[in-house]
Amino acid sequence: MPIEQKPFTRYHEEKKADSFTVRLNEQERAELERCKGILEQKKDSTALKQMAIIGAFVIHSTPTGRVLEFLFINKRRNKDRGIVDFD
Repeated sequence: MPIEQKPFTRYHEEKKADSFTVRLNEQERAELERCKGILEQKKDSTALKQMAIIGAFVIHSTPTGRVLEFLFINKRRNKDRGIVDFD
């Protein structure tokens, strides 16, 4: 008597990877293609991962982090003061 199993269900291993779907509009697709050329990467998923790593490095690096800190402080102060000229 065979054991009944559902299709596409893991039975013998824990989930090891996380994945999600990304939808791109025409402009975002064009930008991704441009970045893939710069990165010399053919695969969309690998290019997106590399772009995320680069972006994280830029955001967390000291000089860029300081610039972003000032921008967020200014945005918060403008909101507190009721200045809505900038979005």
